[in-house]
Amino acid sequence: MQQAIFWTVEEVATRAKKLYADKIRSIVEHEDNIGKMVVIDAETGEYAVDRSGIHSAIALKAKNPNARLFTIRIGYDVAVSFGGKSDRVSNDAG
Repeated sequence: MQQAIFWTVEEVATRAKKLYADKIRSIVEHEDNIGKMVVIDAETGEYAVDRSGIHSAIALKAKNPNARLFTIRIGYDVAVSFGGKSDRVSNDAG
């Protein structure tokens, strides 16, 4: 049985965002995935993509019940917006 490691919400977010920036973004951020959710296991670096993130979270939890999951909306600065708008993030160098 895998030992549970305690991480704060901030630690999970920081690690997942770094994994996304360093390894995952270049793989998943293409036109077919813009607006979909990528769910990242901050401990293992495994990830899955789907429209809402629900199926991805279930699949990752099935592999690792203690997974520390973090969700990012591909191509946007926030995962969800309540009563506001979310802006697309541009990766253009110029």
